[in-house]
Amino acid sequence: MTNAARVRGASRRPAAWALHSGGLALALALTGCGAVGPDYARPDTPVPANWHTEPGWQQGQPRDSERKGDWWTVFGDAQLNALATRALARNNTLAAAQSRLDQARAQTAQVSSALLPHVSLQAGSARFQTSADRPLAAYNTPNASVVQSDFNAGLAASYEVDLSGRVHRELENARASEAQSGADFENTRLVLMAQLASNYFSLRELDAETAVVQKILDVQRQTLEFFNNRHALGNASALDVDQQQSVVAGSEAQLQTLIDARARFEHAIATLTGDAAPGFSLAAEPTLPTAPALPLLQPASLLERRPDIASAERAMAATNAQIGIAASAGYPTLMLSSLYGNDTNTLSNLFSLPSLLWSLGVGATQTLFDAGYTSAAVNAAKASYAQATANYRQAVLVAFQDVQDRLSTQAALQSAAASLNRAVQSSAHAQSLSEVRYQAGAANVLERLQAEQTLLGFERQRVQNQGQQLLTTVQLIKAMGGGWKPEATAQTAAVTAAVTGQ
Repeated sequence: MTNAARVRGASRRPAAWALHSGGLALALALTGCGAVGPDYARPDTPVPANWHTEPGWQQGQPRDSERKGDWWTVFGDAQLNALATRALARNNTLAAAQSRLDQARAQTAQVSSALLPHVSLQAGSARFQTSADRPLAAYNTPNASVVQSDFNAGLAASYEVDLSGRVHRELENARASEAQSGADFENTRLVLMAQLASNYFSLRELDAETAVVQKILDVQRQTLEFFNNRHALGNASALDVDQQQSVVAGSEAQLQTLIDARARFEHAIATLTGDAAPGFSLAAEPTLPTAPALPLLQPASLLERRPDIASAERAMAATNAQIGIAASAGYPTLMLSSLYGNDTNTLSNLFSLPSLLWSLGVGATQTLFDAGYTSAAVNAAKASYAQATANYRQAVLVAFQDVQDRLSTQAALQSAAASLNRAVQSSAHAQSLSEVRYQAGAANVLERLQAEQTLLGFERQRVQNQGQQLLTTVQLIKAMGGGWKPEATAQTAAVTAAVTGQ
């Protein structure tokens, strides 16, 4: 090859690269076109200005940016904290939610790859023989059978110009779905920990109630012994003995029911923490923690705090993007492709200048008739968006109801607790007087036992009320999206105590 030929070949090579890269630059520039379909905007939702609450509730200011995580620490229970740590590490439902979130993130990355060209390196070799009987390329030249080799290598690139914005809408859809999966994960976490705390406090309430029922049963057995002794002396009828025997038997049945219910809560806790129920046990603890005071946020904050509302809102964004994706089918599809490489029949000449080849192409497709397929797909996407919008608004209303129900229940339980405290105090005083009368010989043992049984009955009701307050507090935290630090609730409790004088 002459020097002049080399110069001409060298000048053609940069020109080919310039054309190749220029086509890709044009494709990227065209990507900036607007996307079809409506842009997403969250719909307006009626929000009440304040909650209907009883006196004593103070307006708190929880920080919405904080991770809604370790809210259960506000109860100050070391065993609950340990169980929560175990559940977060080993619960299979939470692990599945994390996997769904990881999958959504990967799908977003997959869709976003369509925004850039796809470049591939191609290489191949073949040894082949042509047929002498193949159709003639020129009628005045006969074919001959030829055996030869083919060696090739090249760099290929392809890119779909997003004329209609379909790729951008698909990316919007993927990102919204990813955010929805993230909200679903947080909701799964919130529900899981609420279930764990509810089961735990139910178990603890049963421990405390069982201890009281055991005391009641001891008093009832002493009373039965009293009637048996009086019956033996002829001072009591068989009816008195039978009636007291039925009372004892009823309390024994109640005790077994409490023991069975405790076992079920213990088994539920085992499953939530990733343990097999037969090998899991929690020691009985007959005391209950005090339900903490909670900062009460504004109703509008639920729209930002509750993960189930966030999930419903992201579902709307995803279905809104589907409208644009469906509408893009009615627009042209434009594909750019290019190839730059070498092809030769001799391996030693593969990268020589005469072996150079390149191509740059444009392909366009436009649907002319689809029998209404595209318009039907758009209508289906719009209907799906309408459903998502209705689901979102319903989720908001249910959230408001959820919080208001818990607030009403909490107020009723607190009022009942005040009455029960007075009842316990009065019964304790009566039991003390009965004991004094018994020691002085002014009253028999039956009066003393009945006074003690009355006191224990009110103590049992108070334990039940304390357990219900703990459960309602857990549900209220869940309803408001969870997530306050212990010092925040301590400040709220101090303000509440200052205002109410308690």
